[in-house]
Amino acid sequence: MAKRQSDLPNPLPDMDAYWVPFTANRAFRKDPKLIVEAEGMYCTTHDGRRLLDGIAGLWCCNAGHRHPKIVAAVKEQLDRLDYSLAFQMSHPRAFELASRLAAISPEGLGRVFFTNSGSEAVDTALKIALAYHRVRGEGTRTRLIGRERGYHGVGFGGISVGGISPNRRMFGALIPGVDHMPHTHNLEHNAFSRGQPEWGAHLAEELERIVELHDPSNVAAVIVEPIAGSAGVLLPPKGYLEKLREICDRHGLLLIFDEVITGFGRTGAAFAAERFGVKPDIITVAKGLTSGTVPMGGVILRDDIFEAFMTGPEETIEFPHGYTYSGHPLAAAAGCAALDAYLEEGLFERARELEPYLEERLHGLRGKPHVIDIRSIGLLGAVELEPVEGRPTLRAMEVFRRCYRDGVIVRTTGDTVALTPPLIISREQIDTIVDTLASALDEA
Repeated sequence: MAKRQSDLPNPLPDMDAYWVPFTANRAFRKDPKLIVEAEGMYCTTHDGRRLLDGIAGLWCCNAGHRHPKIVAAVKEQLDRLDYSLAFQMSHPRAFELASRLAAISPEGLGRVFFTNSGSEAVDTALKIALAYHRVRGEGTRTRLIGRERGYHGVGFGGISVGGISPNRRMFGALIPGVDHMPHTHNLEHNAFSRGQPEWGAHLAEELERIVELHDPSNVAAVIVEPIAGSAGVLLPPKGYLEKLREICDRHGLLLIFDEVITGFGRTGAAFAAERFGVKPDIITVAKGLTSGTVPMGGVILRDDIFEAFMTGPEETIEFPHGYTYSGHPLAAAAGCAALDAYLEEGLFERARELEPYLEERLHGLRGKPHVIDIRSIGLLGAVELEPVEGRPTLRAMEVFRRCYRDGVIVRTTGDTVALTPPLIISREQIDTIVDTLASALDEA
């Protein structure tokens, strides 16, 4: 139901103090876009516009906005316990959520460390990897390997292993001892592939070269997104992740999958690791973990990695790391309720069922002005556009503005328009999103 104008913040709030993240702040203040209410598939703006959410908030509201089960769980938890000391004490919900995450994770990954975001999850995973080798007597293993065009959050560790240049350029040398594999995106060979591209598995062999360059005894871990989300929904070539796994096994490296975007049904399975049949040693999660309701992240890891730390006197802190809000009661309650919603409503399966429909509709945009590639899997899709010469990102941003004008929220990353709708989406709503996108492209 649309809000009455009298219910909305009019005039607008003073916007001088808040520095909006990943946003052109000067442009935003001239044309503000404020969300004041959301429910299910829709958001309402400060000026009363109703928008169909084609990106699940920010790749996170997988069960839709304000899912009743999650809202009720958070309210009930707040009535009982607002906060529990996170060090030397805890609370039942954190253990419950960890057990439930372990139950849907790949076999053998049965331990969970909670954080507050995907960025913190990545930095935590990197620290676990480094410390794991040290406690096993292989302290020379300090090098970390990421991938070009990878996005692993905004902590210093995540930026260092990440490979998106604009996210790195302002921050100096970052952490030392990091190298990067080449990305797998190749329009010449893979444009308009349906599902995983056929070409590109050989690019995984670059990991072998990098490991040999630094000597395997000095390399701790490799971190990749199974699907590079923020770089534009770049799907792994067939056989690529399998080769990475083989190389890591050969040299004793830990393989970390950053599943902050791909986790919790986005690919039609609990995790992309399951969808692609490749088991990492560590998985980072966030976003869909609580369906975006309360900030939370986590690291899911192999049981034997955890056990490697459980030595020495029992009263010794085995891993000196954590956050004030690790396993926060409200976040844990939201996480348990989100899992209930996903599993009881069959939302992972729903994403898999709708995958062919979204793929067909998206690929129907081939031939639209400036479209140079289309990619999709599960309920994750992207339309890549030819950049305006000398003005990268402009064309996609213009498409975003036109879609917003016409009642649909899409996501831009570079000159790619990404779609990551809530898993509750209907075919009719997919039609609305793609038709709106088609009209915006026609105006390009």
